[in-house]
Amino acid sequence: MLRQGLLLRPLLRAPLDRWKEQDTFLKDGFLALALTLLAFVPTLSTIGAQIGDLPERSANGLGVALVLAQTLPLAARTRRPGGCLAVVAVAFGVHQSLGFATTFGSMGLYLALYSTGAHQVRFRRALAMAAGAGYVVLAVTLHRLGSPQDVTDYLAFYLVLAGVWLVGSGVRRRREEEAQRRRLAAEVATAAERARIARELHDVVTHHVTAMVVQADAAQFLITSAPERAATAMASVSDTGRRALTELRYLLGVLEATGESTTAGPARGLLRKGLAREDLARQDRGPTLGQLEDLVEQARRSGQPVEFSESGERRPQSVDVELAAYRVVQEALTNALKYATGQPTRVLVRHGEKRVEIGVTTDGPGPVSSPAAVPATREPGPEGGRGLAGLRARVRMLDGELEAGPRPEGGFEIRATIPSEPEPVRE
Repeated sequence: MLRQGLLLRPLLRAPLDRWKEQDTFLKDGFLALALTLLAFVPTLSTIGAQIGDLPERSANGLGVALVLAQTLPLAARTRRPGGCLAVVAVAFGVHQSLGFATTFGSMGLYLALYSTGAHQVRFRRALAMAAGAGYVVLAVTLHRLGSPQDVTDYLAFYLVLAGVWLVGSGVRRRREEEAQRRRLAAEVATAAERARIARELHDVVTHHVTAMVVQADAAQFLITSAPERAATAMASVSDTGRRALTELRYLLGVLEATGESTTAGPARGLLRKGLAREDLARQDRGPTLGQLEDLVEQARRSGQPVEFSESGERRPQSVDVELAAYRVVQEALTNALKYATGQPTRVLVRHGEKRVEIGVTTDGPGPVSSPAAVPATREPGPEGGRGLAGLRARVRMLDGELEAGPRPEGGFEIRATIPSEPEPVRE
């Protein structure tokens, strides 16, 4: 039996999902129609709301109309809950006052009360007071017509009606709380994405602009002494500018990719801006570990002597891990260009089974005694991290560690350990 239930569940899920996607008016109309048909089923006549207990009157056209007035307005119970309750409540009161037999259609009163509690937005308190006053009028009318009910009976029925209203109000409150949680989650995600983009822009602009400034200064110095080398330096400036534009266009593509994956959106943005297809294939995921050699070569063309070495087998990593590793090396080389121009720099990347280890060491003239010789670090503000502080936050988000500081023998060293995360398999 359990196995049959498990087999039927997937078969029922698709129709239920399609039903949930239907228009609200269609679903409410179906409910009203179903209740109307059930109201005229004799076997269900004993089920319903009843309070008057007056001498029963034989059914006639007026009685049928009052039954229909208690069921058909439910077609508007979601869009016009207050109006639906008013029509259904008046029809119920007249039906009870005239002594017509109870029908299943009187259940419409409960559905109208629940719908008002769950969907009414404006004038909720005024509507509740009006409904209470209307019930008092109905109770007085029934008493004067000879109803055998006493005060406790009327009070008990009122509590039932109030309970149905409160159930609907509870559903509405939970729905509003869930919507609020979703809004807050969306705001937090938006703020996190803005901070991430701010860090990316900082890393891209700082590194490439620093390299361009160093290359331009070298070209200006070589114009008179070695013009042929100055031309090479200016070519390096041009190449660095193109790399900066490529990465900036990638980031703009990510910002434009609303509602789509961050790989497909940037791809179209880069194509629109006229980049070659081979550049697109290299940049559709952003910088990766495979581009570290290009990054080192760029630093060399800027006049920084850099040694690069890798050990271990390079494994596929997630985009976040590869980008963080790339930014560590990029930030270290940027600091070397800014604070130790021309000093030997060594970049070592170790690929382990569970982590990626990165070490960047820049030699110096001697032990660092002045804080001005050390790259300044600042705590990240509300708009995102900057420099080494932002880089440390980026690595910590991946459960990694980053250490940076002066070396006892002089110079500066940055070491990072980033846990490996296998890239998810795409189906």
